[in-house]
Amino acid sequence: MRLTSFTDYGLRMLMRMASAPGRGFSTAELAEELALSRHHLSKIMQHLARSGIVETRRGSGGGAVLQRDPAQIRLGDLVRILEQDQALVECGAADGGACSLRGRCRLKARLYHAEAQFLEDLNRSTLADIALEAPVAA
Repeated sequence: MRLTSFTDYGLRMLMRMASAPGRGFSTAELAEELALSRHHLSKIMQHLARSGIVETRRGSGGGAVLQRDPAQIRLGDLVRILEQDQALVECGAADGGACSLRGRCRLKARLYHAEAQFLEDLNRSTLADIALEAPVAA
């Protein structure tokens, strides 16, 4: 299974945030530290906030903060949230995709079973298990 860059970048942000769970992180700070697009990270942060993973606070001392203890956040659940609306195969899209095998295919069910097993395996670990160490100040 290949994860989208949206999920990849989201997990990187969350790994960093898990290293200091009570601290607020700005999108600009995370973008600079992780060498990723601030604009792209802003979209991901909004998605994580709507999903209840992070809380965003405005103003001085603001930023994004994890809503729960990283030890209570399962990796498979995070991937499921970040990959929301991303069908594993075209025929799994909301509109049914353009599959010429519709009604005859025996692959789709097996792929979705494998995806479920993948997420179940990831759920054996938490965000705390993969938290990044804070960068060393120069």
